[in-house]
Amino acid sequence: MRKVGLIGCGHVGATVALDIVQGGLVDELVIIDKKREKAEAEVLDLLDALSLLPFYVKIYVGEYTDLVNADIILSTLGHIELIKPGGDRFTELKANIPEIKEVSEQLNRINFKGILIVTTNPNDVIVNLYSQLLNLPQSHIIGTGTYLDTARMKAQVSKALKIDGRAIEGYVLGEHGNSQFTAWSTVRVGGQSFLEIAKEKNLDLEDLEEKARQGGFAVFNTKGYTNVAIAAATVSLMNMVLADAKSIAICSHYDEKFKSYISTPALIGKEGVEALVKLPLTFKEEVKLKQSVCEIQEKIDYFS
Repeated sequence: MRKVGLIGCGHVGATVALDIVQGGLVDELVIIDKKREKAEAEVLDLLDALSLLPFYVKIYVGEYTDLVNADIILSTLGHIELIKPGGDRFTELKANIPEIKEVSEQLNRINFKGILIVTTNPNDVIVNLYSQLLNLPQSHIIGTGTYLDTARMKAQVSKALKIDGRAIEGYVLGEHGNSQFTAWSTVRVGGQSFLEIAKEKNLDLEDLEEKARQGGFAVFNTKGYTNVAIAAATVSLMNMVLADAKSIAICSHYDEKFKSYISTPALIGKEGVEALVKLPLTFKEEVKLKQSVCEIQEKIDYFS
């Protein structure tokens, strides 16, 4: 039986829950929020929709003890309301840290042994914190990292070339934040190097990269939050774990080489991050990746 716990049902958590229930992706979904009445309202809304959907999912507001045998827990808590237009994801950190500590205490108390997938921002710092607090192997703690930023890059390339974004391969590496970068050497369209295509079509790589980097704020500055794309990224990683898919996806994972969580491609299966994928990066890209790790570490040290 596929059992998933969801902690935090704000904009992102509620959208993740909807995606899960509409797709019939689990058998049992346990929802927890520090405001129990909010969780109860979300569950009621989902239950009202069940008879209109093709799949049955057992959905309920739970306690941490209900998560003992969960396969996966999704950390979708956050305080996006604290971010001002034009700000950055670190505005949330001070508010999120006490809640991350509380969640970790509760999961340790019930001896949770499954996989934790984290969307909470600032993502790389938060997964680092979870790894320090939880009695879990680091491979069982995964951040969405630049999975979404990679999708945003593909959206920009797709728009520039007027093709389906699913035809595009490649990665945005590093921090889920300002020091992230598109590794253009990895980007291919139908097997052809995008660098060659961009040269032929006189495309501005820096502009495409910056639009991908600022994609979240392009949405946030108008809506006041982001939810749809990050929910899709979260559910995609969840499905890889539940299916033991052995898929290659980019996510924030612990990299022994850097002694830090950082986003590079990894093999995802039932044990979480089961192997890392080494990319043949250019020298400049290797330098940018190391700089991004330094940015993450500086932020961890500053807020420790």
